[in-house]
Amino acid sequence: KKKINMMQDLTQSQWAEQILQDDNAIILDVRTDHEVAEGMIPNAKQMDIQNAPRFMELSQDLDKSKNYYVYCRSGGRSVQACMILNSLGFSNTYNLLGGITEWEGEVIT
Repeated sequence: KKKINMMQDLTQSQWAEQILQDDNAIILDVRTDHEVAEGMIPNAKQMDIQNAPRFMELSQDLDKSKNYYVYCRSGGRSVQACMILNSLGFSNTYNLLGGITEWEGEVIT
């Protein structure tokens, strides 16, 4: 029986806590270049979901054994990104509820 790939919604505190304990964590920022220039969560890899062909291309290069923590501005695009990754066979995707808008952790520019 094939495991169904589902994303998990995490609150801001759950997300921050889980990343610290996860050696296989990869943080994905799915916002645009313009938004990323205003600041991003440290160690995040940008993959702009609004550039769909490029997003799909970059997704193919990701390691499926890793755990992906995905965020956007407010939590909408990150849900889409998690669903796309799930459909491509990624089983561990975590969506940041509230996005970077509600993020109280460190931000780098």
